[in-house]
Amino acid sequence: MDDINQSPTYLWLGRILSGLVIAFLLFDAGAKLAKIEPVLKSMEELGIPATSAFTIGILLFVITLIYSIPQTSFLGALLLTGYLGGAVAIHVRVGNPIWTHTLFPVYLGILLWVGLILRYPKIKSFIFPF
Repeated sequence: MDDINQSPTYLWLGRILSGLVIAFLLFDAGAKLAKIEPVLKSMEELGIPATSAFTIGILLFVITLIYSIPQTSFLGALLLTGYLGGAVAIHVRVGNPIWTHTLFPVYLGILLWVGLILRYPKIKSFIFPF
C-alpha cells in the first residue's frame, strides 16, 4: 500500500495521529484488563456488567494491535470502527451528553481513519473513489 509520491510530512502526521489513537486505546484496554475500580464503575453505569471488562479489554487490545501492524492496519481500522460504533450506541442508550460522551468515539474514529489515510494514500482512493 506504499505510494512512491507519499509526502514525508503527511506520513509522519499520519504516524503521530495513529500513534495517539493506539496509545489511547491500549491505555483503555489496559484499564479494563487491570479491572481498575473507576473503569468498572463507569461500565456498570453504562449498563455493562463489570464481569465483561476482561473480555472487552482483550478484544480492544487485539483489535488495536491489528490496527498498529502496517500490513493489517486497514482491517484493524474496520474492526475498531465497529467497536467505536458500539460505544456510540451505548452512550445514546443511556442518554449521555452528545458532544462530550456520545460523539467521543466518533472523534476517535475520525482520527483513526485520517491517520491511516495519511500513512497510506491509496486507501483514500479506495474509500473516496470520486
